[in-house]
Amino acid sequence: MSRFHIVTDSGVRFSHHARVLQQQPVTLIPNRLDIGGRIYREDIDISTEDAFRLMQNLPVPPRVIPPTTAEYLEIYAHLSKTCEGVLSIHPSRELSKSWQNARDAAQQASSSSCPIVVIDSRSICAAQGMLVRYATQLIGEGLAFDDMVNQVRSAADRIYAIYCVETLEYLHHNGIISESRAILGAMLGIKPIIGIEEGKLAVIEKVRTRTQLIEQLVEFVTEFTDLEDVLILQSRTQITEQTRIIQDRLSLEFVGRHFPFANYSPTMACYIGTDAVGVVVFENISAVFDDYSDDDW
Repeated sequence: MSRFHIVTDSGVRFSHHARVLQQQPVTLIPNRLDIGGRIYREDIDISTEDAFRLMQNLPVPPRVIPPTTAEYLEIYAHLSKTCEGVLSIHPSRELSKSWQNARDAAQQASSSSCPIVVIDSRSICAAQGMLVRYATQLIGEGLAFDDMVNQVRSAADRIYAIYCVETLEYLHHNGIISESRAILGAMLGIKPIIGIEEGKLAVIEKVRTRTQLIEQLVEFVTEFTDLEDVLILQSRTQITEQTRIIQDRLSLEFVGRHFPFANYSPTMACYIGTDAVGVVVFENISAVFDDYSDDDW
């Protein structure tokens, strides 16, 4: 059994989701999804496919209810009996109360024998998942707990994500765009490109065609010279033609590299809708150091 353990919530996504959860010291606590007035535990009471199906054409967009302080406290109390440290990784505090609830629980459960550190990923979904996976890699390398915490916190600054969104009413409902922009965008066929800035979802670009969408996503990835990890996100279980084109284009830019895809989570869909495509990039730390010259020191 690992000395250290990772806790996160069900909005997280990985390129090999089930394998990570089965083989790594990770405990995932379910978010609750309010879909049309009914409450479902994400990935327990409802699958990703069924959640997306129910979310479509709702009069009111769905809502995410994060795990409570009591739920986190129960998990922390259980893990503290067998672990020497717990690292709890959460979606941006600007998007969810998950971090705050976990922090309140950690203040009650943390001890000298089992410290509990709560980290704001400043992101969500697959970006959050990359941070979780990186933490498990550090556990496998045998790092001291404090060193692992410091490296995970630093790694959050090297993870970037963008999504191209078609369902504008979700963006309006979540305060990402105004009502007038949602109406005008729908009339003109504008597809906003959403990024995460200071933990908040924000429009960073706009496109109108699928060709422009693909160009934007490919260009985003090719801005990075050294990739630690990369994942294409889509709304369907089976690969779409759009994702296949993105894979082919990226394979020409990064010869020999595989570009996996996955569903984004129903939690993410509550913010951006059920018809989006995105890319998440984890930049290798060596690329960060390469940006500095000797004159910078």
